[in-house]
Amino acid sequence: MSGSLIKIDEEIVTSAVASVTLTGIDSTYDVYMVRYNNAIPNTDSSSFRFRVTVSGTADTTANYDTANKQLTSDTTFVNNSSTNATEFGIITLGTAGNESSNGIIYLFNFNNASEYSFVTYETTDRNTNGALRGSQGGGVHTVAQSCDGLEFFFSNGSDFDTGSTFTLYGLKK
Repeated sequence: MSGSLIKIDEEIVTSAVASVTLTGIDSTYDVYMVRYNNAIPNTDSSSFRFRVTVSGTADTTANYDTANKQLTSDTTFVNNSSTNATEFGIITLGTAGNESSNGIIYLFNFNNASEYSFVTYETTDRNTNGALRGSQGGGVHTVAQSCDGLEFFFSNGSDFDTGSTFTLYGLKK
């Protein structure tokens, strides 16, 4: 796989920010990938979310459907799903015990204006009591439009703590 990931955009949080946006998706690649590391909120009980962007602006319409399975080291698995939401949801994090999220998101059909954009993702997280969690899932943005990126944010208005890193790659054909 060496040489097949082409870096398009990267944002490293150096001071608290409410959202992070990655853009640069065009027709160059069929599939794009986002890697994020140390997504940490600066307030407790923060739901980590993302949206597609159109011309660099987040699409906030209620057209996001998603489902995932979460495996947790301290309890049984959880199935999550939502339809007609205003964003894709990943996980709820807090500030205690160094809670954080890391993940990879694959993006499909983003530059195709006649198809829905969809994502698959895999995440690893640590919660407030140090329990490890892993999630695998996907979602579809049910609007046929050309999308050029993603916006990441916390649903309760929390800022990203410093050290969070987000990178957009194109997957070479």
